[in-house]
Amino acid sequence: MEINTLTAAERRVWDAFPMGEVVDFRAADDPGPAAGAGWGPERSVRAEVVRAVLLGGARQDGEIPALRMMGARITGSLNLRYATADCPISLGDCFLDDVPNLYGAHVRQLNLSGSVLPGMTAATLRVDGTLRLTDCRVRGPVRLGGAQISGAVFLDRARFTSAEPLPPPDGGPEPEPEPEAEPEPLLQLNHAAVGDDLWAPELRVEGQLRLDSATVTGSVHLDDTVLLAPGRTALEAERLTVGADLRAKRLRARGRVNLSAARIPGQLNLAYARLSQPGGVALRASSCVVGELWLREAARVEGSVNLRRSQIELLFVPPEVWPGSVRLDGLTYGALAPHEPADRRLAVLERDGDGYVPYAYEQLTASYRRVGDDDAARTVQLAKQRRQRRGLAWYARLWGHVQDLTVGYGFRPMRAVAWMLSLLLVASVAYSVRQPRALKADESPDFSPVFYSLDLLLPIIDFGQERAFTPEGGWHQGLSYVLIITGWILATTIIAGVTRAVSRQ
Repeated sequence: MEINTLTAAERRVWDAFPMGEVVDFRAADDPGPAAGAGWGPERSVRAEVVRAVLLGGARQDGEIPALRMMGARITGSLNLRYATADCPISLGDCFLDDVPNLYGAHVRQLNLSGSVLPGMTAATLRVDGTLRLTDCRVRGPVRLGGAQISGAVFLDRARFTSAEPLPPPDGGPEPEPEPEAEPEPLLQLNHAAVGDDLWAPELRVEGQLRLDSATVTGSVHLDDTVLLAPGRTALEAERLTVGADLRAKRLRARGRVNLSAARIPGQLNLAYARLSQPGGVALRASSCVVGELWLREAARVEGSVNLRRSQIELLFVPPEVWPGSVRLDGLTYGALAPHEPADRRLAVLERDGDGYVPYAYEQLTASYRRVGDDDAARTVQLAKQRRQRRGLAWYARLWGHVQDLTVGYGFRPMRAVAWMLSLLLVASVAYSVRQPRALKADESPDFSPVFYSLDLLLPIIDFGQERAFTPEGGWHQGLSYVLIITGWILATTIIAGVTRAVSRQ
């Protein structure tokens, strides 16, 4: 590029580059880059000049060159496709007319903080340092799929929106609407590799944030982030791998949050979050491996939650946060918090879209046992038997009701004692009022209404009373039959229930 064709503004940039000096075009009353479309030649730099500076600008011995512009308007399309720029690039509070193309480029550091641009094409971009898009305002897709950033990525307070449709030329008629299609993700970091943190608190994306198959060596920070894609996927992060935590406290997501097959060894912190996808899946975190999943003081999820086949060391989800539909089959967790009565947790299992899921009841039982709440564990096991009973044949359901009524499937053994004592009291009174007839008067022992009743009730123990006396009269005889039958039923159900309970220890 000929030096004598440069404007005064461009010459300032050209001359400052070898020393790495900052060229600041901002004025004291500057309204900011949002008004950049109206900036004149006094603060405009052609994209071809920026390219020429980066790829062929002068170098000065002993100095580190750098492109540092503040408050400039970059006109035309900045094309650095496959280019290598061995210097830092900083375009702060700038306004870019066209979408910059950095596909396959290799730069030392890229800082676009505070700038306004219509999108960015930068798939497979390589950055040796940090990538900063802090406070950016972007009106179209930012394509960073497959990018490799050695340092951190800063997206704090950035705003990503779809480009508004242009009005028809010359006031002509509105164009025919095209069939609705799935829109392109607005912020694409799929398959990207970040060597440090992904720092994005207060990020706002009015479309999809795509992180599937990305790798972040440090942590992902999405506190106070807003993701808006109603009816679609707001966060697509399948197979995301994070080195430490994913913090999304106070996250507001309208649209599905998909973390299927993610690997997060630290916290997946969704405390105070608001997740909404009515009629669909609001949170999908199936087949994940997570250290701790927190939904502490979050709003009740609008939509369903899918945690099938995930492994979580600590699951902190209050019962009131769970939605009306869940998928929990295969979910394994080490600890469950906060500690709640079993009835409140059981209500969640009743909402499983897969119906009766035995594994979910076993996991809940195990979590109560680990904290020493054996009574709650027995309550869960009793609820499991009752839920299973619904799908059995009528005769199996009938036998189940008998076991439930008598001994609570072995988890309420004191019920059998109560039944025994009640029948023993009734029978003892009845047989003391009207003593059975002795079969052999000269050989019979002294009659005892209590032990006679026990002989009838207990099918194995023999006190010698039943063999020596026989009841007389219809109701006396009927009472003896009731005691014998009831005794066998109670004995059978107690043995079955105790065996079932012991087998689960």
